[in-house]
Amino acid sequence: MAPEGNRIGGGYLDFEQKIAELEQQVEELKKLGMKKGIDYSVEIRRLEKDRITELNRIYSDLTAWQTVQVARHPQRPLLTDYLNLMVKDFHELHGDRCFGDDRAIVTGIGQIARNKVLLVGQNKGKTTKEKIVCNFGCPNPEGYRKALAKMKFAEKFGLPIVTLIDTPGAYPGIGAEERGQAQAIAVNLAEMSRLRVPVVCVCIGEGGSGGALGIAVGDRLAMLEFAYYSVISPEGCAAILWRDGSQAPDAAQALKLTSKDLHKLGLVDAIIPEPVGGAHRNVHDTVFNVESYISQTLTQLQRMSVDELVKARYRKWRSIGTDCTVKVKRSDAAKPEIRIVSTPGPAGTRRNSSTAKV
Repeated sequence: MAPEGNRIGGGYLDFEQKIAELEQQVEELKKLGMKKGIDYSVEIRRLEKDRITELNRIYSDLTAWQTVQVARHPQRPLLTDYLNLMVKDFHELHGDRCFGDDRAIVTGIGQIARNKVLLVGQNKGKTTKEKIVCNFGCPNPEGYRKALAKMKFAEKFGLPIVTLIDTPGAYPGIGAEERGQAQAIAVNLAEMSRLRVPVVCVCIGEGGSGGALGIAVGDRLAMLEFAYYSVISPEGCAAILWRDGSQAPDAAQALKLTSKDLHKLGLVDAIIPEPVGGAHRNVHDTVFNVESYISQTLTQLQRMSVDELVKARYRKWRSIGTDCTVKVKRSDAAKPEIRIVSTPGPAGTRRNSSTAKV
């Protein structure tokens, strides 16, 4: 089982107890002021200042597990928010021309800033009905085939491609496996690596395993500050290593799944800042930051020739993990120490290492 107590009343996370108390005090003073006609503006300003100070303190030093909780916050902006606030004249494209139209992946043509693009995004849904329809953001193979078909369409007409990643992972059902889930993702990896148009990928929430990677092979990969990107969910990792999902916080720390860790390791090209207290506290500013990054990055990529673009993308992805050594120290059988040393290939000279107790 996963750790309990992830959220407290009012949509606050368990480590935001003091924030909840301060905001409750502000609301009570506002109600009291309206009821008695007393001006409490000085006290309210003081409490608001304390709230901002506390938010800055907490969010400047989140643990890996707390970052996962923020990435999963129920009020965090989802694909539909980005479509409504960031994309103009969006026209959705449906179906994979083979099996069906997977609602966990949305594709369509629209305009971001001054750029006409093909947008591919993973959709979790907001209402219970929407969540069920799109498998809570877990795509089926037809979703990945739909995404690739539309990417090929974009390549034909010279449209840049933007992908928004937000999934716990690909759907693990029997039907998905029967229809070739692994093959669909593998084909996407190969085909996206040689698309002859700019491809910008942004992880806006959860980036789970091959489910995320299936639409994440691009010229640039960015993450929102409190998103996470990992080979497996912390709960899944804990279930494998300890056969106990309650060890998820330790697993999250060991997986190095935060934007800071991944940027330090050279796996992520940029970290897009979130407003104070996370994206769920200011959706508009979050979307604006993502839009600005996409616009600036597309401008840079469009200055490159097509051949140069494809070669640079190939070098970028080939340089990841070209020399990776894993050393396991068995001194503590319950929590073995794993040391990972990664040296990129000819595309870069960065040498990284990390040690974790798992």
